[in-house]
Amino acid sequence: MTELAVIKSEETQKSQVDAETTERIIAEKRIGVRIRRLRLKKSMGLVELGRLTGLSASFLSQLETGRVVPTLRNLSRIAMVFSKDLSYFFETEPRALFQIHRRKERVRLPQTGVDSPAYFFESLGYMVPDRHMDPFFAEFVPRTKEMEPKAHMHPGFEFLYVLEGELEIHHGDQQCKLGRGDAVYFDSNTPHSYQCEGKKSAEAIIVTMYQPPSAMPLRPSARHARRRARRNRRQRSEITNRFAAFY
Repeated sequence: MTELAVIKSEETQKSQVDAETTERIIAEKRIGVRIRRLRLKKSMGLVELGRLTGLSASFLSQLETGRVVPTLRNLSRIAMVFSKDLSYFFETEPRALFQIHRRKERVRLPQTGVDSPAYFFESLGYMVPDRHMDPFFAEFVPRTKEMEPKAHMHPGFEFLYVLEGELEIHHGDQQCKLGRGDAVYFDSNTPHSYQCEGKKSAEAIIVTMYQPPSAMPLRPSARHARRRARRNRRQRSEITNRFAAFY
């Protein structure tokens, strides 16, 4: 009898642990939050969702707030309403991008392609994969006789904000001087270069944004244009004949 009681006690404890584990997993997956998100995206009320799933509005409310544990049958009904697979509620949600770049971890690189670099730069986004922009911290050293301005260009656009010092920028046939707090936004497809104008180094934040050139619409060939013209004339003739027959 004692062994039987111990076995029953272990089975009861095991079932309780399993229930607790289930609730914990469901809480971690934020199933209620996902259901609410789907419902609000469709501008659907609890009553309407209840009508479509056969579940009461009060039950759905408790389900969204995590006060009740859903069954697979209930989840299947809800998933069908929103054209989702049942796995949608258990997939790991993508985390919002948030990447810190510590100053001590950055790498300082010189201007490339010259013997006497006019500036040094540090990438502020090198650890972000598939990034949509490239931010840099740049230090422009005072000009020397050995320095030769070297223009460069790249697809997209560029934004520059001067933190300290004075900076001269050449953009195509334009030339301007920027001081602390000044900013410039320009088309980086045009050759551009920078130079420090003061006796002290200038510092700036530069953000480059890549944008591929837009595809030019293809002009129809002469043969295609002739075919289209003949087709249009034939259609106009058919319409004219129909009106003539009608009247």
